[in-house]
Formats: sequence, C-alpha cells, structure tokens
Amino acid sequence: MAVRRVVPNIRSEAPQESREFYGLLGFEEVMNHGWIMTLASPSSPAAQISVMSSDKTAPVTPDLSIEVDDVDAAYEILRASGAEIVHPLQDEEWGVRRFFVRDPSGRVVNVLGHH
Repeated sequence: MAVRRVVPNIRSEAPQESREFYGLLGFEEVMNHGWIMTLASPSSPAAQISVMSSDKTAPVTPDLSIEVDDVDAAYEILRASGAEIVHPLQDEEWGVRRFFVRDPSGRVVNVLGHH
C-alpha cells in the first residue's frame, strides 16, 4: 500500500474568506462540492488543503485525509490492528471509497482512494 497524498481538513464556516486567505499563499480552488472545497498549489498540485463546514455523509468531520492506492487493504490492516473505525468503509457518490479511523491522539483520519 502506498500513500498518494495527505491533505489537512480545515473546518470553516467562512469558506470564501478561507479561499481568499489561502489564495494569498498561492493556493487555487480545484474542487468545490459546497460542503467541502479543495485548494491546491498550481506549481505542486499534490500540496493541498481542504476547507469544510462539516462532512456530508459521515457523523464527524475528519481532521485530515490520506489518499492511498489500496483503501481496502488499509481498512483491513487498521481494523485488524484494533484501531477504532469511526465511519465504515463505503463508496461515496463523488467518486471515492473511504473510511474514517481514530489515531492514537484522538484525531479522525479520512482514509480514501479514488475509483
């Protein structure tokens, strides 16, 4: 299993202001579903930040997202380790397969893969 990217998820009730702020640092909007917006660096597209009000289909808002090349393998490894699965493995309508797991510090991690 390989990590493709790691994206911090910033909770915000002011997404436009957040986009403008991070725009001053060179980020540009690359995705916007209304409840989540992803900003990326044009010169380094894997450098990203997601701004979200809350998660549309999960009970909690994750602290960060980790995209892996095999989300099913990641799920099995973490489940077998005894890690707390906060949100079950499932396919989402916007083209990702994902689950949430709690890390040892209590942070919620969205582990995902694209279809």
